[in-house]
Amino acid sequence: MPGRFYDEWEVGQSVAHALRRTVTETDNLLISTLTHNPQPLHLDAEAAAETEFGRILVNSCFTFSLLVGASVADTTEGVLVANLGFDEVRLPSPVFIGDTLHFESSCIALRESKSRPTAGLVTWEHRAINQRGETVCTMKRTALIRKAAA
Repeated sequence: MPGRFYDEWEVGQSVAHALRRTVTETDNLLISTLTHNPQPLHLDAEAAAETEFGRILVNSCFTFSLLVGASVADTTEGVLVANLGFDEVRLPSPVFIGDTLHFESSCIALRESKSRPTAGLVTWEHRAINQRGETVCTMKRTALIRKAAA
């Protein structure tokens, strides 16, 4: 079980996740069609070529979801009770097909649960960074995490 119990986290701890991922055209097509998002900027190469980006822009829902998924093994796998919130999602730079992303997380807050003595709340700041060193997504995620003694 790679995830960490509530008791194992300290504010300021950072994790560089081992997973790296090159975004494919299929990734973008699947997330756009699965979520019924017909945005031409994501699906129409001709329309996208006429935008300031000059090419297809990867659906930001994919970037967000990939960032969350990439963090799970090191943060919540096997210890998660529930995700409680995703806040301050930012997409400061675009993601294009062929970009390779890597991911980092930092623990920014800890709080004992008022309703569950066997768990606590952990808040992380997650970051996705492309091969050019540009941050492409940031967010804060708060989760209810089991305690080791529980």
